[in-house]
Amino acid sequence: MADDLIPAPEKGTHSEPLSRAIGERYLTYALSTIMHRALPDARDGLKPVHRRILYAMRELRLAPNGAFRKSAKITGDVMGNYHPHGDAAIYDAMARLAQDFAMRYPLVDGQGNFGNIDGDNPAAARYTEARLAAASEALMEGLTEDSVDFRPNYDGTLSEPVVLPSAFPNLLANGASGIAVGMATNIPPHNLHEVVDACLHLIKVPDARDDTLATLIKGPDFPTGGVLVESADSMAETYRTGRGAFRLRCRWHQEDLGRGLWQIVVTEIPYQVQKSKLIERLAELIQLRKIPIFADVRDESAEDVRIVIEPRARTVDPEQLMGALYRSSDLETRFNLNMNVLIDGRVPKVCSLKEVLRAFLDHRREVLVRRASYRLDKIASRLEVLEGYLVAYLNLDRVIEIIRTEDEPKAVMMAEFGLNDVQVEAILNMRLRALRKLEEIELRAERDALLAEREGLQAMLDSEEAQWARIADQLKEVRNLFGKSRPEGQRRTTISEATEMPVIDLDAMIEREPVTVILSRMGWIRSLKGHQPLDAELKFKDGDGPGQALHAETTDKLMVFASNGRFYTIPVNTLPGGRGMGEPLRLMIDLPNEAQVIAMFPWREGARYLVASKAGDGFIVGAGDILAQTKSGKQVLNGDALLCRPVSGDHVAVVGENRKMLVFPLAELPEMARGKGVRLQRYGKGGGLLKDDGMVDAICLTLAQGLSWPMTGGKTRTEPDLTEWLGKRGSVGRMAPRGFPRDNRFA
Repeated sequence: MADDLIPAPEKGTHSEPLSRAIGERYLTYALSTIMHRALPDARDGLKPVHRRILYAMRELRLAPNGAFRKSAKITGDVMGNYHPHGDAAIYDAMARLAQDFAMRYPLVDGQGNFGNIDGDNPAAARYTEARLAAASEALMEGLTEDSVDFRPNYDGTLSEPVVLPSAFPNLLANGASGIAVGMATNIPPHNLHEVVDACLHLIKVPDARDDTLATLIKGPDFPTGGVLVESADSMAETYRTGRGAFRLRCRWHQEDLGRGLWQIVVTEIPYQVQKSKLIERLAELIQLRKIPIFADVRDESAEDVRIVIEPRARTVDPEQLMGALYRSSDLETRFNLNMNVLIDGRVPKVCSLKEVLRAFLDHRREVLVRRASYRLDKIASRLEVLEGYLVAYLNLDRVIEIIRTEDEPKAVMMAEFGLNDVQVEAILNMRLRALRKLEEIELRAERDALLAEREGLQAMLDSEEAQWARIADQLKEVRNLFGKSRPEGQRRTTISEATEMPVIDLDAMIEREPVTVILSRMGWIRSLKGHQPLDAELKFKDGDGPGQALHAETTDKLMVFASNGRFYTIPVNTLPGGRGMGEPLRLMIDLPNEAQVIAMFPWREGARYLVASKAGDGFIVGAGDILAQTKSGKQVLNGDALLCRPVSGDHVAVVGENRKMLVFPLAELPEMARGKGVRLQRYGKGGGLLKDDGMVDAICLTLAQGLSWPMTGGKTRTEPDLTEWLGKRGSVGRMAPRGFPRDNRFA
């Protein structure tokens, strides 16, 4: 289809190719998302919603030393005047600016419940109050002095700043995050003192390398503290490319309880980790017995964070315990850096550390020049008025006479004293009480001061070196306000060299104890301490009864073979204790409802097993091929599984529903990792299965010892000579010996 527009079929409409229409609209949406919603501006580090919130609060005169206003009022003004989106989204954005656990340097001073590190939501906007924080005041310093461009708001009734003057280096100090169409950004917060030091170095050495700047900005400084475990080379590479990751761990110490007892106390958790979910995860590790040396966890937090971790025994190495917890929980996280920002508010780009600092400094220079030009205009206007005042002072009596007697005093004064319109208007607009203040010395002093200021400003505008010196002074002032000289300016996240935690064999830490595993007929499993008699009477739920029982050790892996042909692996030490009725096996493994447990045994290295299906197909599988790594198990036998028997001896005996038994050499069975296997015994005419045909049981035996089976009264019968039933694998076999069990089972 051609891209040319087709003539409109009717008035007010026109046809357009669907692909182009959709493409143009999606492009418009993508650009809008990138430029006006998701990505921060490199100059002030703000996204539009945050910039509008701060500007609206400034218009409401919510200064840091002023009164608080209801958050609902602020949200309403932002939505009605600048940001026509949902009030919930605006309030959530404002609440985040007030959270000291989310913002390294909060931009909003909140009063009330603005959420907490547990992940609880802020109170409703009608219950909380807010005002600007000191950092926001620095962001908007000089906003009324033509320092930045303004644009009309969404309906053209008001104007809003395109970017803030930003004396405060907000992008790196507070970080940013956002997801746009086809791109995203994620920048961690940093220590302002270090950011300013890097800016000052870049002013002094404009061609400084990213590696040098990375030695001044030592790494992220998260509001929640923690320990950064990354090498200096790794962080330098991350800052040089604008992409990478930082590994962050909790801060903890060992607390001595006396008599050899101790506990671990976590005082700082990684950034953006909800404490409540972290506690839930640690409790889950205890419940699932994932870490045998981990005994208990308590949340004793009040205003600060205090998570108590108890070891299983006093002999546990605390470093090993924390290493296991790092791998299994959010006590260690990775913060992915993606320094994707808008350059000059227009072009998205993944920047290096030097590039974002340069964008900030260039913006500060532009602001400085614009403010200086604005001030020069004001000085010129004031000097013009002062010259008029001096003329009026020297001719005060004549000025008063003209005002009293002339119908058009303005024209007379302009003609007589050579004043212009602005000067005469200023004289005529003076109050009478101000006439006595018109002392020549004061007027000349003000004029001289303004002339000196004008000369200084003009000299600064004429010298790039002077401009950068002034910017450096401004940055030092910001550093004094928010830097390390203040308690809140101290670095919170310490940096440690990356050390690989030793790989811990958790199985080796499990105390080896004998247990008896009980599986009920309805699929409830539990473990009893010690090797109890397998036929001991136990309590079961109503309608339930004994199923399978076996002896094992707490260090064993329990193998469960189901009728769907899958093997499932369960560490014995994770089984529920024997005080109650246990737990459903299906909660521990993903066993389908229609599948039944066929066999259950402890795993033994080097062992081999015979697996077979109801159709009479089977093979031998090694112990290494049946271990499952997930709850969903490992598929080994294809088909309806019937049995799993340990391999021993030199022959296999098979019996079918037709009571025909076949004995053949074990060597005729292949060893496989997965599949259908080979036919063990042939059933029915022509090998096809009839209704009552199929395998019932199979067993491995030593031919020289014969075949034994149980009889009534606890007796056992042995058939020493099996020559009559010997044959090739896949044969039909002969009728079972006289006295063979009626259920056609060997045991």
